[in-house]
Amino acid sequence: MTDSTPPRATVIIPACNEAGYIGACLSSVLGSEGAAPFETVIVANGCTDATASVAREAAERLRRPDRLVRVLETPRGSKPGALQLGDEAAKAPIRLYLDADVTVDAGLIPALIVALEVETARHAGGVPRIPRAQSRVSRAYARFWQRLPFFATGVPGFGIFAVNAAGRARWGNWPEIISDDTFARLNFTPAERVRVSQGYVWPIAEGLRALIRVRRRQDRGVREIKARFPDLLQNRDVVPGGGLRKARAALGDPAGFAVYALVALCVRLPSTSRGWARGR
Repeated sequence: MTDSTPPRATVIIPACNEAGYIGACLSSVLGSEGAAPFETVIVANGCTDATASVAREAAERLRRPDRLVRVLETPRGSKPGALQLGDEAAKAPIRLYLDADVTVDAGLIPALIVALEVETARHAGGVPRIPRAQSRVSRAYARFWQRLPFFATGVPGFGIFAVNAAGRARWGNWPEIISDDTFARLNFTPAERVRVSQGYVWPIAEGLRALIRVRRRQDRGVREIKARFPDLLQNRDVVPGGGLRKARAALGDPAGFAVYALVALCVRLPSTSRGWARGR
């Protein structure tokens, strides 16, 4: 990639203590199909491990002239802050925001680029897949969750989401919020959100306690957006017959529904936890 062939997209990967995952993530990104030039900006934020050095080693090992990689470091452990630094460093109008523990299918990034090369504002995502968890509880939770309409047919945005230039212009700096993916998604109407057929692998939290901790944080993030950005709620997903589909999923997988309902119930119990909770 030279000055005469600018990148068509910038992949931004915020990474906090992801030394065990960033190599596989970057390998999947740089192994993408097609000839579309794009760049990757990894923002190691608040790391106390070797995330940055592992990322640089992987970038050097997987070097491609049409897919340059830059690794930035900041002592501030903030995902919205890392997203902002990535945006400020980006050289392309299309932005793909990717979690460091996700691996993408070879066709996903090219498909997202094509979907976003339009003049009107657009948000895009792929088809999420949850790998087999070690915990039986997590396997049951994931099995049921993947049957819900939001997961099965929507553009949820967790793990990876992408916007074009007109879409990114809908907000300024990233706000300090918990749920960046929800915030980004709700800046677009359902008609402006596109789901491409290619997918990605997104790991789930292992065990009941971890599921409750992550779900509690997710719910807190949604409440935060409702309080701070109430106008965005007009863009919420409304799935016709969603309640009926959920009921059918429960009848088809009572064990999975039981675990899902248990997690939802436990989330409502009082908790003093306010720390960071990973999605795995």
